[in-house]
Amino acid sequence: MPGMTAYAGFYEVCSPKKGETVFISAVSGAVGQLVGQFAKLMGCYVVGSVGSKDKVFLNQDSILAEISLCDQYLMSEEDHICASVTQNYRLDLIEHFELARADLLKNKLGFDNAFNYKEEHDLNSALKRYFPDGIDIYFENVEGKMLDAVLPNMRLHGRIAACGMISQYNLEQVEGVKNLFCLVAKRVRVQGFGVGHYYHLYPKFMEIVLPLIREGKLTHVEDIAEGLENAPGALIGLFSGRNIGKQVVAVALD
Repeated sequence: MPGMTAYAGFYEVCSPKKGETVFISAVSGAVGQLVGQFAKLMGCYVVGSVGSKDKVFLNQDSILAEISLCDQYLMSEEDHICASVTQNYRLDLIEHFELARADLLKNKLGFDNAFNYKEEHDLNSALKRYFPDGIDIYFENVEGKMLDAVLPNMRLHGRIAACGMISQYNLEQVEGVKNLFCLVAKRVRVQGFGVGHYYHLYPKFMEIVLPLIREGKLTHVEDIAEGLENAPGALIGLFSGRNIGKQVVAVALD
């Protein structure tokens, strides 16, 4: 499903052309990582935003194991002081875990650049730094402040594919978008879509992606949580941006 979503959103909704500039929010997610690869294969300039720093710090599997142990301890610990120390350690582990993402995007998936939106005090300035001539295509997965910063940086006749808006899902009051007039001034087209409307293109999708996978030109990253007992934590991690790629739960490895 993520592959079909990426295919439909990028090729059918965005109508890309070789050499265009492409920005993808939540680019380390299951859909975003594939959109970026499709764009690079088409000869586009690709930058994505993530919630991590641009280098690898520690082995991801060992960090996730430590986080899981912290979660188990916090569920059983009644001593508030010990629980507070453990919680702080857990937050540090999550930060270290996130350090690996941007490096993955640039070195394994071949994107031109990636930045940690959490480190940018001015998203508008960050986008101008990576897209001095503007953005032709924005693949929207976040909304909120990111969308507001993107709109003034869109190029004339740009296209925005609205795939998801994860920053808003758990808010009691959603954030407003202030720069909508840019849609008028720059004749930008915004289109929401659901993958279910494009399943008639599945044979065409398979015809394109299977040779790319066999040739090693298209890859995917999965974030595997081992054991059914870790499924709740994996689910919660989706909403905090902890996963890298498609989040799956391995019930049994044998």
